[in-house]
Amino acid sequence: MPRDDTLTGIESHVADTDRLETHYLETATPNGVAEADGTVVFIHGNVSSSRFFEDVMTDLPSGYHAIAPDLRGYGDSEAKGVDATNGLGDFEGDLRALFSELDLADPLTLVGWSNGGGVAMRYAIDNPDAVANLVLVNPLSPYGFGGTRDEEGTPCFDDYAGSGGGLGNEEFVAGLAERDRGEEGQSSPRKVLRTFYVDPSYVFDEEREESYLTGMLDTVTGDENYPGDATESENWPGVAPGENGVNNAISPKYCSLEEITDIDPEEKPPVLWIRGDSDQIVSNESVFDVGTLGRMGQIPDWPGEDVFPPQPMVDQTRAVLEDYADSGGEFEEVVFGNTGHAPHVEVPGDFRDELEGVLEG
Repeated sequence: MPRDDTLTGIESHVADTDRLETHYLETATPNGVAEADGTVVFIHGNVSSSRFFEDVMTDLPSGYHAIAPDLRGYGDSEAKGVDATNGLGDFEGDLRALFSELDLADPLTLVGWSNGGGVAMRYAIDNPDAVANLVLVNPLSPYGFGGTRDEEGTPCFDDYAGSGGGLGNEEFVAGLAERDRGEEGQSSPRKVLRTFYVDPSYVFDEEREESYLTGMLDTVTGDENYPGDATESENWPGVAPGENGVNNAISPKYCSLEEITDIDPEEKPPVLWIRGDSDQIVSNESVFDVGTLGRMGQIPDWPGEDVFPPQPMVDQTRAVLEDYADSGGEFEEVVFGNTGHAPHVEVPGDFRDELEGVLEG
């Protein structure tokens, strides 16, 4: 169902495509969508929803049309399961069906945050002529999340142990399932929002925090969605990816986005890579990566730096984007200081300025 609690200037709709009942937020334009200067699509990350983009959507440059869909199993969209063996393909296919249903004119500017950055890259790989600009905000590494050891994305183990659905924090997942809005516990959804989604020094507006927390709690949990299923492994830490759910879809076993470098040079969209310098979720030493946690002593029997180091997520992204540029594309890296995993929430003015530069460039 459409929402009735959106910010002024934001409309809530549901589109029934042949793949998914997709909820999305939308801004109106002065002359209507058909005459807009262009369409900007905001794609949210894991355990979040379109709610995280409402504020920045209201400040979009005059004349632009913006939409922010909820991906399957998130927000107010249909709770269909995720086939992880297709990588991020389910999400990309859902977007393609939505854009067709809404009759959006190509090319689009895609703004992908975290896992949404991976979905945006997948969409650009499969539909390069339909993408005008690619804005990646603290994006998922092109080699997925967890279980790789170097800039080339080499897996630590052949079965990709150390990545996938078996590594979700049980207390956090339970908090989502129970829609816990409390402040107790280090892994409660509210605590995770305040501590890891942003720089810990950031102070939320009370009303906006409640909306963001709702966006997290609207995540569907279980083996088919978040975090997904798992298989046992003889390799450390004892679990490897299953075949269902979002955390398996972003495992390097199934998630392959370095193919972005293979887009024809004439079709490569310019890339703006925005990240916060204090991001704890997507970084070279992510505290959500078992390599980092093993090194810290949080997971026992860590096999050591030579076998399972922290995944160099930022270095991997930079290396792939440098290859992207060497093969005919272009990219710019912008780093915001004292900013965590959500620059569009923490420094919306700076974020808007960078986005305006892309749209006007």
